[in-house]
Amino acid sequence: MSLLALSFTLGFVVLALILSLWQRLGMEKDMIVSTVRATVQLLIVGYILKVVFSIQGPALILAMILLMLVVATFNAAKRGRGMPGIHLRILFALTLTEAVTQAFLLLMRIVPPTPQYVIPISGMIIGNAMVVAGLFLNRLRAEAENRKEEINLILSLGGTPRQAIQPVLKTAVRAGMIPTIDSTKTTGLVQLPGMMTGQIIAGADPIQAVRYQLLILFAILASAALTSMVLGFLTYPRLFNTYQQLVLPAQNSAKLGS
Repeated sequence: MSLLALSFTLGFVVLALILSLWQRLGMEKDMIVSTVRATVQLLIVGYILKVVFSIQGPALILAMILLMLVVATFNAAKRGRGMPGIHLRILFALTLTEAVTQAFLLLMRIVPPTPQYVIPISGMIIGNAMVVAGLFLNRLRAEAENRKEEINLILSLGGTPRQAIQPVLKTAVRAGMIPTIDSTKTTGLVQLPGMMTGQIIAGADPIQAVRYQLLILFAILASAALTSMVLGFLTYPRLFNTYQQLVLPAQNSAKLGS
């Protein structure tokens, strides 16, 4: 694709801006900022990957993955404001998810240990896990607020914080996984995912492209379950103080237990 052809695709952005102005949505600034950021970020990443692919060094691969993990952590942590130590918990959950999925792929020799495979697959896994973490934290906060009387009742009857919060955790985990499950269900019927589409456009055999896409779908499904469950186990104690009383972050984050 030439730069001229690429510039023509800005017409899509212009169309979105016109529709926003027409309906007075007030999203024009966000659209422009997101467009500029995406362009700059992708160009920078493109040049970085070009260097990484040429050097083929494990240290650079790890550096790229670490950068992805840190950025994803800070983005997902926005949904967990008020919870002390939430950044470290999200980072641990995302790192564990990435380590488990990549270790399986590499140890089983499903993909070779080269930057061309490890970095793109890591990006898809970490990116999906980031979304799952954000959805989980958002739903956890909302459910804990809506069901605080139920939680307090269980605690007053002698239940442990784990027993009191268990229904809330299950609801939050399901909420975090639903988009991934629905996307997996409709793949091939409603959408042709990015890896498969990219390989087909590049001239790869469609059957081979389907195999790689299934690899990604299965890995992302496992990562969604692992991320939401690990994050749930790590974060629910932050909703209770040292006296096993429910203390929601929005109410008084300073009293949360360690």
